[in-house]
Amino acid sequence: MEELKVIEEIEEKLAGRFKEIERIAFLNQKKVLDAFREVGVTTSHFHGTTGYGYTDKGRDDFQKILAKIFRCEDALFSPHLTCGTHTIATALYGLLRPKDTFLSITGEPYDTLHNTFFGKDNASLESLGVEIKFIDLVDSKFDKDAILQFVKQHKPRVVFVQKSRGYSKRKALSCEDMREIFSLIKQLSPNTFIVVDNCYGEFVEEIEPTEVGADVCMGSLIKNLGGSLAPTGGYIVGTKKAIECIEKRFTCPSLGRETGSYEAGYRLFYQGLFLAPHMVSQAMKGGLLIGEVMKNKGYEVIPQTDEKCFDIIKSVVFDTEEELIKFVQLIQKLSPVDSSFVPMPYAMAGYTCDVIMAAGTFVEGASLELSCDSPIRKPYIAYFQGGITYEQLKTLAVELLAFGK
Repeated sequence: MEELKVIEEIEEKLAGRFKEIERIAFLNQKKVLDAFREVGVTTSHFHGTTGYGYTDKGRDDFQKILAKIFRCEDALFSPHLTCGTHTIATALYGLLRPKDTFLSITGEPYDTLHNTFFGKDNASLESLGVEIKFIDLVDSKFDKDAILQFVKQHKPRVVFVQKSRGYSKRKALSCEDMREIFSLIKQLSPNTFIVVDNCYGEFVEEIEPTEVGADVCMGSLIKNLGGSLAPTGGYIVGTKKAIECIEKRFTCPSLGRETGSYEAGYRLFYQGLFLAPHMVSQAMKGGLLIGEVMKNKGYEVIPQTDEKCFDIIKSVVFDTEEELIKFVQLIQKLSPVDSSFVPMPYAMAGYTCDVIMAAGTFVEGASLELSCDSPIRKPYIAYFQGGITYEQLKTLAVELLAFGK
């Protein structure tokens, strides 16, 4: 098979990058295994509860494991956090009060988070009296001077960072990118909560944002941390002070996280978390391979394959809408679920333009599994991510040899 030979030659060139990804996966796997053993996970943790869910050991000890993995004081986990956007909004509503100032230092949020910030009489932060401000990145780096000047003058209640890129051409941010600016912010405003949207970034690096000064870090469990098995849910980790504020908004001030049953049980959450470092490494290696194939065909890819990746997303820039749609449709065609479906652009809730999505996944919409989505607008960028077996991504790479240019 001539195509397979071409792919194997590319793999040889990427061998050094693959080895580094495998090293990070080992370190993160050890971190997870140690946390499971320290908490003392047994099969009794997998059992569900009903009603109020008081003394839900599976839920409570899962939170302890998360706190250990993220090297932080406390954690909130629930299957009732429906997605990444809901999880982020829950954290922000828990931390912010009327007349507080919110500052995003990675520019404006992605589409579905927009209404969390803006709008009249829609329960947005703006409608509740929070002042919303944004400072854009400059060449995928923090605008340090503008940030420090604003923090010194306004002492914002929350400084927000989106680690991944959303629908933009910028690169994802590393934890080392965050370390210096977080330290400087805290020097100027010790009571500011530094909050990081960690979606797509978990287990990509050896450390997490809570290890470089973030007060709060959160994400969806149908992305990296759920290991492709978690059926739903979200997590929020950080300082005890911050989590105590957030849990009161998650339910209500008198209950916090003491209630919230889940009769289906927690085995898939525990098992998915245990598998997550390996699954993330599969997606990372596959993303490098696909990126190199598309680069060799003349397309711009972000980040380049000789650059470090700090999330599981690889972007491919197309010249035309037709090429973009064809690429997304090919990913759906090579999926294990709904491979006969043909995705087309449509008006999706929370987006300002038509969006096309490929997600032939076992867990609906799970973006740790191979998936791809894009707004239908210039520049025509496909954002693909995930893939829980490298071999599936390698199959896609073979097919892409005959694609486009």
